[in-house]
Amino acid sequence: MEKKYLNEAIIGNRNMIATLTSKGELQRLYFPSKDNRQYINFFHTGVKINNSDLIYFHDDINNVYKQYYEIDTNVLNTEITNTYFNLKIIQTDYVMIKENVLVKKYIFLNDAKIDLNVSFYIHSELLSDENNLVGCKIIDGGMMQYAHDFTVSTFAKGYKILSHQINGSKETIKRGEIYDKDYIGMSKDSSISYDLGTIKPNEKKIIEIEILIDENKNISQNEEEIERIRKIDLNKEYTNTKAYWRKFVKNHNGLNLKESENSYEEIIYEIYKRSILLFPLLTNIETGGIIASPEIDENFTKCGRYAYCWPRDAVFITKAMEILKMEKETEKFYKIFCKMTQSKNGMWEQRFYTDGKLAPCWGYQIDETASVVYGVYEHYKYTKSEKFLKDNLKMCEKAIDFLKKYIEDWLGLQATEEHDKDKVKEEIEESKANKGHKYHISYDLWEMNEGIHLYSLASIYSAFECMQSIYKILGKNVSEFENNRLKEEKISKNEKELQKLQLGIKKYINEKLYDEERKIYVRNTEDKKMDISILGAVTPFNVFKAKEKKIQNTVESINLTLRTYTGGYQRFEQDHYMNGNPWPIANLWMTLYYLETGEKRKAKETFDFVVKTCGKHYFLGEQIDNQTLKPNWVIGLGWSHAMFIIVLEKLYG
Repeated sequence: MEKKYLNEAIIGNRNMIATLTSKGELQRLYFPSKDNRQYINFFHTGVKINNSDLIYFHDDINNVYKQYYEIDTNVLNTEITNTYFNLKIIQTDYVMIKENVLVKKYIFLNDAKIDLNVSFYIHSELLSDENNLVGCKIIDGGMMQYAHDFTVSTFAKGYKILSHQINGSKETIKRGEIYDKDYIGMSKDSSISYDLGTIKPNEKKIIEIEILIDENKNISQNEEEIERIRKIDLNKEYTNTKAYWRKFVKNHNGLNLKESENSYEEIIYEIYKRSILLFPLLTNIETGGIIASPEIDENFTKCGRYAYCWPRDAVFITKAMEILKMEKETEKFYKIFCKMTQSKNGMWEQRFYTDGKLAPCWGYQIDETASVVYGVYEHYKYTKSEKFLKDNLKMCEKAIDFLKKYIEDWLGLQATEEHDKDKVKEEIEESKANKGHKYHISYDLWEMNEGIHLYSLASIYSAFECMQSIYKILGKNVSEFENNRLKEEKISKNEKELQKLQLGIKKYINEKLYDEERKIYVRNTEDKKMDISILGAVTPFNVFKAKEKKIQNTVESINLTLRTYTGGYQRFEQDHYMNGNPWPIANLWMTLYYLETGEKRKAKETFDFVVKTCGKHYFLGEQIDNQTLKPNWVIGLGWSHAMFIIVLEKLYG
């Protein structure tokens, strides 16, 4: 597959997501979920003008580009001006709201003083493998590329095909010469062209391309579905799509932000609205599972991929979605996705597909499990739904039981009564794998270091606190435990155990994760490096208060070691992933800390870095290039946008 790392623009609907470059090239097309499957290896479009070779829209030395979204929508415009022929192309890309169709509308404007004879070309290569080979069939007005279980049909509204080539078009299409006598063939890449005719000076012509993705049914059903889609009024669909997204933004303006004449606040407002428009594109409408980001690296050349659902990332994102009045979507995440992905022993693995199936993993992260319990209680704090807590009580109790055993195993803490110790000891000693421990040691939240980590312990501490709060709410306001003496006794015992374990965790942190010589907390028991995630013990997990002296000393050390010359913060000392750039998440974490201490000037400084380094379309990336001050990796990261919204709630909520 071609290496395509930067998704400059993202469009989609509830079932489909597509990404494009800043030059309007379609890079990825996912359906029926946002993580599986992706169909496009490349989808190139261009024109042959008079007797020229093919002029690719995405790659020509004479092309000048301008790209922008229609205001408050997921409808993207890319203006391409070919300065040699003075031909202007306005390419509009959007996904229909209720159909599995990507529409690509092209308006051609002749700004030259001569007639331009224009032919429009499409060269599409799908991803194919020996277990699902792709072929192609020419259809009325287009082509249907298909494999055993899917079809991708590309056709024009109101145009007949001028020429086509199913096999070997890579060798001829650059000259704008495609021809094939066969209407069907066994090739994963195929080309079609349309005759737009002569465009006179100051005249314009339009062609609208529809890309329909569907399961491969019998041939007559495929043909009927294409005909049905062909009859849709695209002008009406375009208007409806814009109206849908504008209404969506209006309905989910949870912080009631408004436009400002101040350019700085205007950027904040635009990032805010782009976040509202991004979250539904990342979310599985059926299960509530949320991908971290649209995919960037299918072949694992630089990373382990991103289009999966990490429970931890999703908990941060759902908190932001709560702020934006997307409570129904977040409730699905906990009531459907989390329940279907919880292991029998109560834990959650590293990451999943959004349909709930286990995704490729490379280790265990204990904070994934702890974060879900924290997230359940956070959801309640926004909705005040006791029914939601009741529905998720057993899931949380299973998770807490696992966390208790994990803490007892790795920290040597005992929460059980004396007469229960033998049973717990027996369980823990059942397996002597992993150097005598029953449970596998945890990676940190950055998934790079195994060990005992401050952030992970803080998340468990918070999960125990949240579980106690859940018990208090249900016990006080709901007849959940009334007339059930055994249940009441069990809960009372569980609460005492959790309180005891919390004290033990805090003591362990102060003894094992505090450097007496430097008077600061460190990230784990092994390398003792500075790490931005140490702040998790303050916000969101409230193990320590922001103004405690030990925390203040730690923050001072973070500023000395992790802050770069641009004002951006790295994740941790000697972070070499993708050249160790600053992360917006790190700056936003510092902002949240300073808001806790009331240091508004410092909060503004750390926040300003994120505002001034947002992407072309107000997307936030995973990382920022210190040289260009632009996102240079994983543009449209859900976690970054979530932290931004969480900060905004503190500022404007």
